[in-house]
Amino acid sequence: MNVKQGSTTFLKVIIFLLGIAVLALCFFWLPLIAIREPKAHPGVYSLYPLLAYVYGCCIAFSIALYQAFKLLTYIERNNAFSELSLKSLKVIKKCGLTTIFFILLGIVTLKVIAKVTGDDPAGPISLSLMSILVTSIITAIVDVLQKLLKNLLDT
Repeated sequence: MNVKQGSTTFLKVIIFLLGIAVLALCFFWLPLIAIREPKAHPGVYSLYPLLAYVYGCCIAFSIALYQAFKLLTYIERNNAFSELSLKSLKVIKKCGLTTIFFILLGIVTLKVIAKVTGDDPAGPISLSLMSILVTSIITAIVDVLQKLLKNLLDT
């Protein structure tokens, strides 16, 4: 096993563990919240749009993880500079933009809920803005890589 294959295998394991964490979030933790919260606060349905946004982010993130896994497979097979890699980078970029969109929808929903209930949404909104920053940085890096790969493939 050479160094390149070892590092890509390590990254694949990290991606796999992230995927398990997202699946655990989607199938164990979020349904518990969806069951527990209506019992604790009957008649309040403000949780459901936020759950839909979180599920949308999880789906987009899972697709991006799968594409990153495929990209690492292409790199292992010495096929990094190909149309398949370019396609994977495009999908990862679209998933990043989709995640940002869902987070923005969540922020708007939190602001509306805060206006109605009088709560202070500063904590969740600041965490959302930090995740938008991280997602934007990753999306920008993927965009630069995509443009470089496209220019390389065009020549």
